Amino acid sequence: MKKIIETLKNIWRIEDLRVRILITILFVAIYRFGSTVVLPGIDSNALANLHKQTEGGLMSLLDMFSGGAFSQASIFALGIMPYITASIVIQLLAVAVPYFQKLQREGESGTRKINQYTRYLTLAILTFQAPTYLMNLREQTLDAFLVGDGFWFMATSTLILAAGSMFVLWLGERITDRGVGNGVSVIIMIGIIARLPAAFFEELTSALSSAEGGGLIKFFIEIIALVGVMALAILLVKAVRKVPVQYAKRIEGRKNQVGGARQYIPLKLFAANVMPIIFAQAIMFLPLMLVNVTKTESPILQQFLNPNSVLYNVVFVFLIVAFTYFYTAITMNPVQMAEDMKRNNGFIPGIKPGKDTADYIDNVMSHLTLPGSLFIAAIAILPVFAQMKPFGVHQAFAHFFGGTSLLILVGVVLDTIQQIDSHMSVRNYDRMLNAGHTRNRSNV
Repeated sequence: MKKIIETLKNIWRIEDLRVRILITILFVAIYRFGSTVVLPGIDSNALANLHKQTEGGLMSLLDMFSGGAFSQASIFALGIMPYITASIVIQLLAVAVPYFQKLQREGESGTRKINQYTRYLTLAILTFQAPTYLMNLREQTLDAFLVGDGFWFMATSTLILAAGSMFVLWLGERITDRGVGNGVSVIIMIGIIARLPAAFFEELTSALSSAEGGGLIKFFIEIIALVGVMALAILLVKAVRKVPVQYAKRIEGRKNQVGGARQYIPLKLFAANVMPIIFAQAIMFLPLMLVNVTKTESPILQQFLNPNSVLYNVVFVFLIVAFTYFYTAITMNPVQMAEDMKRNNGFIPGIKPGKDTADYIDNVMSHLTLPGSLFIAAIAILPVFAQMKPFGVHQAFAHFFGGTSLLILVGVVLDTIQQIDSHMSVRNYDRMLNAGHTRNRSNV
């Protein structure tokens, strides 16, 4: 505990890091405040049916990702999910369309253009998703419309919802640039954490009021199991395969020997981090949108609206595995890694530089990706088993019992901690350099 307090003090002493943390807290506070602002013309006291709709099924996940803004008919009701959907589409185009492949190879300028196209596509999705949300709101709680549901109200509300979602995206980008952590992931994490206290107390109240007895003991067992699942998720996210790399010795100048050190390439068991989970969850929302628009009663589509159904979880697992392979393929380039090693006179012991090295790294990544994706997929569907008998965990609390929520929380927290450590390491390195310069000047 003393070490943790000392670490927090050291973080606060670093001015740049302190400013970044305060900026992150400020933007998060703005996001949480906006999540409570109800759309103009909507009576917040008449949203009981909407709250009931989001208590279970796929709607509850959508409400959780928005931090409760969806069920409150907030200006941030659509949250960051339209941007996630747009990102999926653009990344798929980057694989299939030569123009987007060219943009990826152009470096920073290409990245800016891709981000611009992603924002345009996000706006296009919002122009479709916002009216869909309003039509569902009208169907569930028509009494909540204080000024009616005419054309002008629907048009202005669509504009407000679209602007709110784009503002949330802007907050995420500002957190990435000037704060700590990945802004979009932090926004999603905050939305999930916002639902945790209510779910915790609901589960505790249910345990205390249980007529069967032993409810409190069952609750403590659930907490222990939750901690165990969190520890397992952390181990999976942090697990790496160290590939040894040897650098050849060379002489620079007269006596300066460079190289000869043995290093490692840390290949993560789950290299794609939480992105496949977010992408897969975004795809699973598409049937919900289709049902809301078409009003179809297809039994197959109805199963996709129930996160506890067999069909939903089978497709969800498949999407997680597929997106893990896809995201790993676009983020890890064995050919480029082999070329970089060859350029720096590095080689893997027993493996020829060049193509053989690239094939070896690709083979190792293939062996890591499959079990990693299956392990993560198993944790993703764990809440379904937690709700079954004899466990009987309530749905709101079961979302944190593994699943998308837990994996996103673990991944984002670890990434944020890593960024903080990087800032502290750079600060300590600069301080050591300054101390060395001062010592040299004093000796002179």
